[in-house]
Amino acid sequence: MNKRTFLKLGIGSLGLVGIAELLGIKLFPGDALANSTFEVTKSESEWRKILSPGQYYVLRMKGTELPNSSPLDKEYRAGTFFCAGCQLPLFSSQAKYDSGTGWPSFTKPISGAIATSVDNSFFMTRTEVHCRRCGGHLGHVFLDNRSASGSRYCMNGLALKFVAR
Repeated sequence: MNKRTFLKLGIGSLGLVGIAELLGIKLFPGDALANSTFEVTKSESEWRKILSPGQYYVLRMKGTELPNSSPLDKEYRAGTFFCAGCQLPLFSSQAKYDSGTGWPSFTKPISGAIATSVDNSFFMTRTEVHCRRCGGHLGHVFLDNRSASGSRYCMNGLALKFVAR
């Protein structure tokens, strides 16, 4: 790629980002919950002290781990999946199923454990799932005919901690 083509692509990309912002379209994950108040609140440095870099990226920056990278995807023992940020129980192992997506998937959360918001990043509209107690990003919920509930709670394993019974 020559310098001229590189500059055209760069300027075009900046223009696209500017137009998207004017239209209210989020191209990259942002912090839609930044102004929300949660039971568990910490400063950025406090979160960094208690979370691994990967957990911080997922829970606090709304990142996504690579598919098939979490050992929790294949965790099927009896137990409970907790928020890695605040230890709130989120999902029972009874609600876990193999969606074939490469991320831990559940048919339903524990009642009152999660909250959702609209995520318009990456040119699509999805339903973001986050911990209702600390606001940590967990993943997204999708329609899924293979799930007993018709919903697939597709979670990042880094956002979860599993405790066997």
